[in-house]
Amino acid sequence: MDSAISPDRSALGSTPGGIPLTELPVTSAKIVIAGGFGVGKTTLVASVSEITPLTTEAVMTEAGSGTDPLVDGSTKTTTTVAMDFGRLHLAPDLVLYLFGAPGQRRFWFMWDDLARGAVGAVVLTDTRRLADSFPAVDYFESSGLPFVVAVNRFDGAPNYADADVREALSLSPGVPLLWCDARSRLSAAQTLAALVEHSLSLEED
Repeated sequence: MDSAISPDRSALGSTPGGIPLTELPVTSAKIVIAGGFGVGKTTLVASVSEITPLTTEAVMTEAGSGTDPLVDGSTKTTTTVAMDFGRLHLAPDLVLYLFGAPGQRRFWFMWDDLARGAVGAVVLTDTRRLADSFPAVDYFESSGLPFVVAVNRFDGAPNYADADVREALSLSPGVPLLWCDARSRLSAAQTLAALVEHSLSLEED
């Protein structure tokens, strides 16, 4: 796993046990959150980040409705036009830097830059539009970057058996399939932890 010792830990506070984080060597890891348009990437970063997340949201207009179609009933009014950024201490000595990638085709050229130096990726998906996840799955499979697929539990979205989702996305047997609620800090953190474990297991192999 690519890692680095954080040079500035003065503002990180302390662990639940009272150990100052400034006394611990901190390993940092870059994580990419990818997926189709409107699958909840910005929501996941915002829900789990321990800092106010950096977002690059633009207001959606009627003129763009044909370019960025939403599922029926969606209340989404903005869209990411560059990236989202957040930070999470997954453990006292492990900090994750989260980079949410834009989902629209016209922004795919940014994926190479966002993925550079990352240790893994979460491909977030929506069972109402699984096909929107194909480009992200294909990208990380071809790049060799470890990734997991996380199905975001949207209200009213259909539930499918894991085997059916895996078949629909043509996932390799070694790619973990998870279910999460991007609005939940705990659920989002568990998804990120699963990705880190998966990346570490591949390194050990």
